[in-house]
Amino acid sequence: MAALLFAALTWQVATDGPLLTPDERLGDAIRTSAIPPGPAELFADLGNLSVALPVLAVVLAWTTWRTRAWRPAVAALVTMALVPALVAPLQSAIARPGPPPMAPETGFYPSGHAATAAVAYGLCVLLPGGVLRTRATAYGCVLLNAAVGLGLVRQGYHWPVDVIGSWCLSVVLLCATAYVLSRWVSRSTRRSSSGTPSC
Repeated sequence: MAALLFAALTWQVATDGPLLTPDERLGDAIRTSAIPPGPAELFADLGNLSVALPVLAVVLAWTTWRTRAWRPAVAALVTMALVPALVAPLQSAIARPGPPPMAPETGFYPSGHAATAAVAYGLCVLLPGGVLRTRATAYGCVLLNAAVGLGLVRQGYHWPVDVIGSWCLSVVLLCATAYVLSRWVSRSTRRSSSGTPSC
């Protein structure tokens, strides 16, 4: 579903479809709303690589030390590397103009900051054996990313569809990573139960 929605949103943005009119109206309404700019900027900054990557690195180091398994860390790093590898070409190819504060610059769909936050903090929750893998932290991760997206729109860095498209792409990446991790964990469990040493 996330992949289909991402494809539909990308098609709308690339073809200047009818969805963009209500999207821009909503973006203008959020940008001129009474949401305080200070907290909005703070949450928007949580999508910066300089913030999200150190958080992920700390969680990866802790999880790797705790579980003595290096494969989840490798999977997380590959997933994180896919974010700019996928987002940057799309931004360049689609060249969507930004909101008025950012105009006439282009390349705003999908949002790199929203994707960075969603994937980095999502991986922190997904990692097997991690202290953050609880239902409460999963809900917290969703709320945090919602705040990041709202901050990005409130501060005029992106339109709402830019953020939603990034979330859809992030869900696809996180689901693929979760599948790989579950396969590795189940394979390791089978080896342990059969007495075969695991890597």
